Amino acid sequence: MGLRLCCLVSRCRGQGSGMVRDASERRALFLKKLQLCSWPMDFTNGQIDARDKEIKRQTLLELMDYINSTKGAFSERTYPDVVHMIAANLFRGMLEPEEEEPALEPAWPHLQYVYEFVVSSEADPKADPRERDYLKTILHRIYGKFMPYRAFIRKAINNIFYTFVYETERHNGIAELLEILGSIINGFALPLKEEHMLFLHRALLPLHKVRFIGMYHQQLSYCVSQFDPKLAKPVLEAILKFWPCTHSPKEVLLLNELEEVLEMVDAREFAAVMAPLFAQVSRCIESPHFQVAERALFLWNNEYIVSLIAQHRAEAPAAPPRALPASRSWHTAGPSECAGGGPQTVHGLTCNVVKLFMEMDPRLFDECTAAHQAAQEREQARREERQDAWRAIEADAEANPLFPRVKHALTAKASLAYAMRAQQLREGMTMFEDAPSDEKAR
Repeated sequence: MGLRLCCLVSRCRGQGSGMVRDASERRALFLKKLQLCSWPMDFTNGQIDARDKEIKRQTLLELMDYINSTKGAFSERTYPDVVHMIAANLFRGMLEPEEEEPALEPAWPHLQYVYEFVVSSEADPKADPRERDYLKTILHRIYGKFMPYRAFIRKAINNIFYTFVYETERHNGIAELLEILGSIINGFALPLKEEHMLFLHRALLPLHKVRFIGMYHQQLSYCVSQFDPKLAKPVLEAILKFWPCTHSPKEVLLLNELEEVLEMVDAREFAAVMAPLFAQVSRCIESPHFQVAERALFLWNNEYIVSLIAQHRAEAPAAPPRALPASRSWHTAGPSECAGGGPQTVHGLTCNVVKLFMEMDPRLFDECTAAHQAAQEREQARREERQDAWRAIEADAEANPLFPRVKHALTAKASLAYAMRAQQLREGMTMFEDAPSDEKAR
C-alpha cells in the first residue's frame, strides 16, 4: 500500500476514534473514507496486503451504515467522490472463464459491498422537470439507436412501474417514462407479441390503481389508446376494477379515459362490457359530487357512444335507460323535473339525457320509469319494516327491569344493549341470569 493510502487510514482512524458530533466533521470523514475505498487492491495473490484488504472491507461497511442511517448523506459535494469510488472498483478488466467453469471474481469481497453501496445510494428521480425532460430525450434516443438494448430498457421500465404500483407509490418520472412508451407502443406491430400483451396487463393497466394518478394520467391514457382496439374489453374491465370509492377527482379522470376508449370500440366489444360499464356510470350519475355526475352525463354528448347505446339499449339490465329515472329523481327535488337544489348544469344535462331516451325508445323508457317507481316503493316498504322492527326491539328493552336503572346513561348515540350489559356486570350477573325483580332489588 502506498504512503498516501497509509496516511488516509491513519486520518480516518484518528477521526473515528473519538466521537464525531458535528455534521460537517461527519461529512469530511465520509469523503476521506470514500477516497480510502477508491484505492484498488491486488487480489491475484490472497496473501498480499491481507490486513489492508480487511481495512477496506470494514470501511465499505462503515460507508453503508452511514448512508443508511444519515438523511441527506449525498450532496453536490459528495457525488464526485462517490462516482470516483464506484468507478475505481467496478470498472476493471474482465476475467477469461475456463472451459465449463464459471469465472469467479477474486475481488468479490469488496465488489459485493460496492454494489450494495450503489443500490443504497440510488437517489430518487430528479424533481426538476427540466432535467427530467432532458433525461427523457436522452433515453428515447438511446432506445431508438441501440436496438439490442430495447428489450432491456422496456424490462427496466416495467420494474420501475412494479415498484411504483405495489411498493412505494413514489416516483417523479412516471409521466416522462409513459411519454417515451407512447411512441414505442405506437410502433408495435400487429398482431401484438405476448411480451407486449403482458406489458399492457401487468405494467400499464395497474397504474390505474395508484391514488395519485393525476400526475401521469394524460400520458397513461395515451399509451392505453395506442393498443389494438380489440383489447378494449380487458382495458375497460381493468379500469372498472380499479375504480375508486370516494376519490372524486380520480373518478373524473377515469370517466375521461372511458370516453376515449369507447370511441375506439366496435358494437360487439361494446356489448360485451356494457352491463358492468354502465352499472358504474349509473353510480357516477347518482354521485353526491356534482363534477362526477356532470362528467358521467357528458358521455351522452358523444354521438358515437349514443349510437352504440341505441343499438344495445335493451340488452343489459344495467343499461343507461334504466339508470336515468333514478338519476332524475335524485337530482331534482322540486315539483318540476328540472328543478332542485343541486348545480343547474347537472339538472340541465339530466333533463337532456332523459329527453334523449324518451325520443329514442318511448316504450322502453316508460317501462324503466315504472320499474324504478316500483323499486322505490319496495325500498320504502323495507325501510318501514326495519323501523317497525327496531321499535319492537326498543319496546322489549323498555319492558326489561334493568331499563329504569340504565335509562339515565343513554344518549342519542348510546347503545342500549351495552348499557344494560354494563349494569348486569356491576351487579355480578351473567348474561344468562334473569334480572331480579323490583321487590328483591329493594
